[in-house]
Amino acid sequence: MTKFAHQVVIVGSGAGGAMAAYELTKAGINVLMLEAGRDYNPKTETPMFKRNADAPLMGAATSDKNFGYYDATVDGGWSVIDEPYTTDDESDFLWWRARMLGGRTNHWGRYSLRFSEHDFKGKSRDGLGADWPFEYADIAPWYDKTESLVGVCGTNTGLDDMPDSPPGVLQPPPTPRIPELLVAAAAKKHGITAVPMHRAVLTRPKDERAACFYATPCGHGCSIGAAFQTTTSLIPMAHKTGHFKLITNAMVKQVNTNDEGKVTGLTYIDKASSEEVTLDSPVVILAASACESARIMLNSASPGHPNGLANSSGQLGRNLMDSTGAGLGATIPALKNRPRYNEDGHTANHLFIPWWGHNEQHKLNFPRGYHFELGTGFREPGAWVSGDFSGYGESLKDEAKANYGASVYFALRGEMLPNEHCYMDIDPDVTDKWGIPVARFHWQWSEHELNQVAHGLQTAKTLLETMGATVGELPPPEQAIAKGGEIIHEVGTARMCDSPTDSVTNQWGQTWDCPNLFVMDGGVFASNPHKNCTLTIMTLAMRNANWLAGQIQQGAL
Repeated sequence: MTKFAHQVVIVGSGAGGAMAAYELTKAGINVLMLEAGRDYNPKTETPMFKRNADAPLMGAATSDKNFGYYDATVDGGWSVIDEPYTTDDESDFLWWRARMLGGRTNHWGRYSLRFSEHDFKGKSRDGLGADWPFEYADIAPWYDKTESLVGVCGTNTGLDDMPDSPPGVLQPPPTPRIPELLVAAAAKKHGITAVPMHRAVLTRPKDERAACFYATPCGHGCSIGAAFQTTTSLIPMAHKTGHFKLITNAMVKQVNTNDEGKVTGLTYIDKASSEEVTLDSPVVILAASACESARIMLNSASPGHPNGLANSSGQLGRNLMDSTGAGLGATIPALKNRPRYNEDGHTANHLFIPWWGHNEQHKLNFPRGYHFELGTGFREPGAWVSGDFSGYGESLKDEAKANYGASVYFALRGEMLPNEHCYMDIDPDVTDKWGIPVARFHWQWSEHELNQVAHGLQTAKTLLETMGATVGELPPPEQAIAKGGEIIHEVGTARMCDSPTDSVTNQWGQTWDCPNLFVMDGGVFASNPHKNCTLTIMTLAMRNANWLAGQIQQGAL
């Protein structure tokens, strides 16, 4: 590699790392990015036009391809070869790692919902968890910039759970599907509103990215750049500035400090050669994902930082949160045998149900909200077909055809509050292939989340029955709720707050203990609202990298 005088090293190429790299290089700052996974080019590697029928097991999920044979995550998942993690004896937690250039942005659902004023100040409202160290008004202009840069389709709804974007920022949403309109009509009878989902999928061309042509699942990856991933947007944009260099297959072992405890750089393992490489750097940004960044910091203990790097508060690895997840579906009689037509759209739900209960929250037995994502429409057949079937031969085929496109599924995604039982630390006995101590997870849902899931399942049942479905007895929430980490929204392990006594970073993602160490992934979240976290990760990274660029240019860092 040619000599490159970097001013900042960024660990991670996903939502936070790539956005930070784009913002810094745009300002003329030289950035060196390290990615633990392999290089990946979605323009040449995506199986966009492959069908389930062409895949083993009709494309069904397997233990090494959790989301189906053609999922864009090539080498990652909840289990990664040579990279174990552990849990305590009483915990059940799943840790998703992408291990490829672009990180989880190659795989994510691309739901892009702004956190609202009440989301940033939850503790002020109900006394639980922690407030963020800024107001919605402080971050709103950065949401505007992020949505414009990324390309988000949707509409302004005027709902308190969905802050509006300025005119011209959002691209037009796709037309709702027939089953989604039926859901909207049923929900309206109960005072609940269904609206267009905000999604990071282009419905109009933008820069060098084409508009979605509604043909293949976004989860396969997107060679035309319509479905947002950093490998077709932010990383190429950073490259074009001339201020960006990239090293893949670089497994970071630790962040290094001097005798005064100041960060001096980091050490990584070249996974191809197993060589240990030390880099000096004036500034280090960790954006490797909430749990990986916390793992690196915990593994970077030194005499100056005996409990882990930048952990004088004792909050590093604590406050681990995921979104709650549960689901309920049924076959809708009115949708059986409807005419067949192309109902693909941008493959995910076109309408969804945002949280409607903020004003009635005090009457509920749980403190924070949830939303429903909808699974509907004509989908490419796979190894499993929805519906209740009986018979044999021709009659069975007729029944399968009648049920095709007739099911509706409500996927609940809700806010979790931090609790003392949910955290990560370092396993004292287990290391990965490269001798790096692994993360150990501790997990327990609280009554807040279990009561929320019970309410959501009952609401989903009510809506399904309003549409004419027959719904049986609901499972208890302890059985229905997803495992910790299963929704892949883990955040909070290096949270930001106003005080160094109860947080790891300030509002800029700058660690209180080490001014030249920053965290720019979901680890900084002070709470985990029910909305998907990626848009806010990118927005914070843009805002905080912009602030960091100013600090570097002024000579403060």
